[in-house]
Amino acid sequence: MKKLFYVILVILVSVFMFACKKDDKNNDSEVFEPSLNTDTDCSITVVGSYDNFEALEAEFDKFNEFYPNVRLSYLKLDDYNNNLGTVLEGNDKPNIFFTYTWMMGNEKYNSVVSHMEDLSNKDLNLKLDCIRPGLINKDANGKVLMLPVFSRTYGMLINNDLFKKEGLSLPNTWNELLSTCAAFKNKGYDSPMMGYSEKSSSCLMNTIAYPLFVAELAKNPEALSLANNLDPRAGEYMRSALEAVDQIINNNCVDISKCDEIKDNYTKVILRFFEGDVPMMICTADTVSGTKKRESQSEAFTKSPFNYTFAPIPLTNDGGYFIDSPSIQFSINKDCDNLDMTNEFMRFLISSKELNAMASIKPLVTPTIDMPLDSVYAPFGNIPSSRTISPEVLGIKDNLTVQIKVAAFNVGRKDMTIDEAIAMYGSFK
Repeated sequence: MKKLFYVILVILVSVFMFACKKDDKNNDSEVFEPSLNTDTDCSITVVGSYDNFEALEAEFDKFNEFYPNVRLSYLKLDDYNNNLGTVLEGNDKPNIFFTYTWMMGNEKYNSVVSHMEDLSNKDLNLKLDCIRPGLINKDANGKVLMLPVFSRTYGMLINNDLFKKEGLSLPNTWNELLSTCAAFKNKGYDSPMMGYSEKSSSCLMNTIAYPLFVAELAKNPEALSLANNLDPRAGEYMRSALEAVDQIINNNCVDISKCDEIKDNYTKVILRFFEGDVPMMICTADTVSGTKKRESQSEAFTKSPFNYTFAPIPLTNDGGYFIDSPSIQFSINKDCDNLDMTNEFMRFLISSKELNAMASIKPLVTPTIDMPLDSVYAPFGNIPSSRTISPEVLGIKDNLTVQIKVAAFNVGRKDMTIDEAIAMYGSFK
């Protein structure tokens, strides 16, 4: 009996250990295993449009724990979009470079795309399944030429302390949003909602209009085709989005003259929000990513810090949307020196563990399936999948986004009526 008991015990322990190993194997947080000679001596350069990239440099340090003789560096290119093609054709070719979905199919960037390695090649052993499928863009041949390292979305920074001070609840529906703005106005707040509004490239009006327009197109594939082809008939599908912009302005939720004092959609928006008298600041997650670093740059925030979060704008009476789009994507230059080690670094980086770590430092929304959210982004964790939209999956093209952005800008500033903007669809530059 003792022997039988011992045999059963050994079997149970073995099964348990095998199960643990299997779980570990399927867990993206597993320890990275080098596949190349760890004594390799070489250099890898990443180029992009960020002024600095501390989150990526932290990954460099981690990678050097496995490959101590690999020198990794990040370099900002001036006038990135115009100079990238020239740099890729030059003598000092970068190994990895920032890319954007709108580069695909754009003749201006054909030479850039021609340098991109196919990251779906199984020989590279990249764990693409750790990334949300809606963020992975494929070309006409099904190749994955760029991978997201951050995700972006649209919403508003909320000064939670102001809501608490004034005894107001956070709005969850469109009608509640209008009522909340009216309540703040009655309490002496000139512009309950603010944002950068001076140019058509600003996010103030578009952050309201774009999610509604995309949601409308998602219901109708024929409408999406018309919109992507800049067919004037698609203009009518902007109506509900433009009506929302018009209503926000007409209800005095936004004071354009106050917003025009903000001179850019990044640093100036953040510092204006940190003054502490703006209940809701409309922006994108790309703007939010700069908040932590600028807390200490704001004298007002340093003296009187407050709790803030980034939340979806409740654009309908069912709530808001999570527009899940890639922010920054990485591509590998297939013609670079040290391609094997470059692929090895990308294999190290594309995992839930490392991508989540980068998003935490930046901070931006991680592109991973498990999507742990920084506390600032916590409200987006409550958005149901039915209200999560991936424009890349739908097939939204960049020329379409220009139309709604410029139309919303003109309607919001009262330079056009809704009907005039609708009639102009396909003509906006």
